[in-house]
Amino acid sequence: MSEKTMRERMLAGDLYLADDPEIAADSRRAMSLTHRINTTDPTETAQIRALFGDLLGEYGDGAEIRPPFRCDYGYQTRFGARSFANFGLVVLDVAAVTIGEDVQIGPNVQLLTATHPLEPGPRRDKWEAAEPITIGDNVWLGGGVVVCPGVTIGADTVVGAGSVVTRDLPAGVVAVGSPARVVREL
Repeated sequence: MSEKTMRERMLAGDLYLADDPEIAADSRRAMSLTHRINTTDPTETAQIRALFGDLLGEYGDGAEIRPPFRCDYGYQTRFGARSFANFGLVVLDVAAVTIGEDVQIGPNVQLLTATHPLEPGPRRDKWEAAEPITIGDNVWLGGGVVVCPGVTIGADTVVGAGSVVTRDLPAGVVAVGSPARVVREL
């Protein structure tokens, strides 16, 4: 067994157990801040912006995320300047989630970095890991898109509503389907 703490293992992308006290404290912090975000009067935009600034690793100038919002830890998520996310964004940010500038995210989008072992024994023992997600500048994710662990979406790409992105997408394309596939270049 490594000498790293479970939190250090998680941040390094190694298998880890989530019941570690440090990880649990990070999770409680995120739950508290997301609860406050999700229960604040939506017209209190300055207060919501301040809460997102406390929660996220980066919340760019002119960015907006419309509650409700859910995440695992918050500090692993970077949300670029002038980017917008509509209602119901879920970010499982066990690994880094980087959202570029001028990104448009439709309602009920899921960005999922968490992975679990395929082998039944380690999965039963609650081992897990994660792979980062990167979304380039000026990407548009339609409503209900699911982005899977380890995916990078290139700048200026459009992903159609309801698509499941299981592998990297290049810059400047339209991709749709489950799994998402490129249907044309822009």
